[in-house]
Amino acid sequence: MKRRNFLLGGGALIALGGAYALAANSGNLKVDLSKRTALKMPPLLDTTNSGKLNLTAQSGKTAFFENMVSDTIGFNQSYLGPTIRMKNGALQAEVNNELRNPVTVHWHGLLVPGEHDGGPHIPIMSGESWMPQMQINQQPATAFYHTHIHGRTASDVYAGLGGIIHVTDDRDEDRAIPSEYGVDDLTMVIQDRRFTSRGQLSYDLSMMDAMHGFTADTILVNGQVNAVASVPKGIVRLRLINGSNARIYTLSADDDRSLHLIATDGGYLDKPRAIDTLRLSPGERAELLVDFGNGNSMTMISAGDPNTGPGGMMGRVRGVIDNVVDRSFVVMPFVVDERLPAEFAALPDQLNGDEPNLENKEIAVRQFSLDMNTGSGGMMGGGMMGGGMMSNMGINGQSFDMSRMDLSIKLGTVEKWIVSTSMLAHPFHIHGVAFQVLSENSGKPKPESIGWKDTVVVDGVTELLVKFDMPASQENPFMYHCHILEHEDRGMMGQFIVS
Repeated sequence: MKRRNFLLGGGALIALGGAYALAANSGNLKVDLSKRTALKMPPLLDTTNSGKLNLTAQSGKTAFFENMVSDTIGFNQSYLGPTIRMKNGALQAEVNNELRNPVTVHWHGLLVPGEHDGGPHIPIMSGESWMPQMQINQQPATAFYHTHIHGRTASDVYAGLGGIIHVTDDRDEDRAIPSEYGVDDLTMVIQDRRFTSRGQLSYDLSMMDAMHGFTADTILVNGQVNAVASVPKGIVRLRLINGSNARIYTLSADDDRSLHLIATDGGYLDKPRAIDTLRLSPGERAELLVDFGNGNSMTMISAGDPNTGPGGMMGRVRGVIDNVVDRSFVVMPFVVDERLPAEFAALPDQLNGDEPNLENKEIAVRQFSLDMNTGSGGMMGGGMMGGGMMSNMGINGQSFDMSRMDLSIKLGTVEKWIVSTSMLAHPFHIHGVAFQVLSENSGKPKPESIGWKDTVVVDGVTELLVKFDMPASQENPFMYHCHILEHEDRGMMGQFIVS
C-alpha cells in the first residue's frame, strides 16, 4: 500500500495541474529536515494589562516560496493576524478596515452578545472602524477570529483574514501545563492552500470545489510552507486550530505515541485524555500535551479529508477508496532541542476543567437538516480571489436570507438541537453559545467532541444540548452554519435572536 505524500521537505517542487505540489518521497512519510525552516509563532498581542485591542485589516505581499510573492490580506500584517491574549473583564476593541471591501471580525468562540459578535450584520466598510466595548467572561480557551461578510467569507479568509485568541486566567502554572508562548506552548494554525506555477496563492473555484469545499495540496502552518517545530525535551502543549476552508484533518503521531487531549473549543477538560487520533474540522480548536521527554523527534500526520478522494470523489464513496489508498500526509515535524527549557517532565493528573452537564435541562427540541441543494442559484466567492455562479445550499430547505429571522430563543434556556446530513461531513458552528455534544450517530461523542463546544462535525445525525446565555437582537442576530466556508457562502446558514 502506498501513501500519498504531498508535502515532504525532501520532495522536488513541481508544477502539477496548475497548482504546486510536492513529489512523494518513495511512497513514505519521511521528512528531509534540511529543506525546512523553523516554525514561527504569530506575533503576540497581549491585552491582559491594557484591556485594549487594536486590529487593522490590510493588504500586503507574502512570499510563501522563495522569490515568489502573492497578494494577500491580514490583520496588522500581510497574512493572518497576531495571537490575541486576553483575560476576563473589560476589553476595548478597535478594528480598522484599510481594504477596499467590507470586512467583519467574528470572535469565533467568544461568548459575547450579538452586537459584539462580528457576524455579517456588522460590516466595517472601507476606511471605517468598529469599536465594540466588550466584556469577556468565560473559561480559559483557544478561540479563532476571522472575517464573516456573507458571500465573501471563503475567499477573504483564504486570502488571510483570520487569527487566534488565547483567553487566559494566568493559572496554567497551577495546572502544571506549559504556558511559555512559542517555547513549550505552540499555537498552530493549520491550512491547506493552492499555488500557481509561479508560486502565487490561488483560489480558482470549480463546481467540484464549491460542492465539497475548497481543498488544496499544500499544507501551511502559521502561514509557512515546509516548516519544522523545535521543542524542549519534556511536555509540550500544542494549540491546534483548523484554519482551512473545508479540509477535515485526522491527526496522529507517526511513531504512534499517545496524544493527550486537554481542551476542546470551550476550554479545559476535567483531566487529560490519551488519544491516538484527533479529528479537527474547520473552525474547531483542540489543545494537546505531547511528551518529548525521550528526546525523540515526531511528525504529526493526517489521514485524507473524509469528504474528498482521488479523482474528486466525494462523500461516502471515499470510504471504499480509503480501504485501498492510504492518503496520509505530513502536517508538521517536531525535533527536540535540548537547549530549550523544559518546565514540565510529567503529565498532570487533573485539570479541573468545567465540563458540561446539560442533560434533562432542555425546554425545546429542534431539527436541522444540512442541505446540499435548495434548487436556487447565485454568485459566490466574489471576494479578493474570485468566484462564480453556483447553486445554493441551505438548512431545512431554505438558503440563508439576511432579512429573514429563522429562530427566536429565550435567553437563559437550554435546547436540544438534532442536526443531520445525508451527504458529506459538515462542521456545524453556532455563534454566541456553548454546547454539549450529546450523541453522534446514536453513539457516544468522540473524544474531540467532549467538553464545551461551539463547532462539531456532523456526519449523519448529531444531538446537541445548546445553552443560550448571551442576547442577540433582530439587528445583530447570531448565526448557525456549516463551517465549510464555501457551503456557508452558498447559503448553508441560518440566524436567530436570543431575548
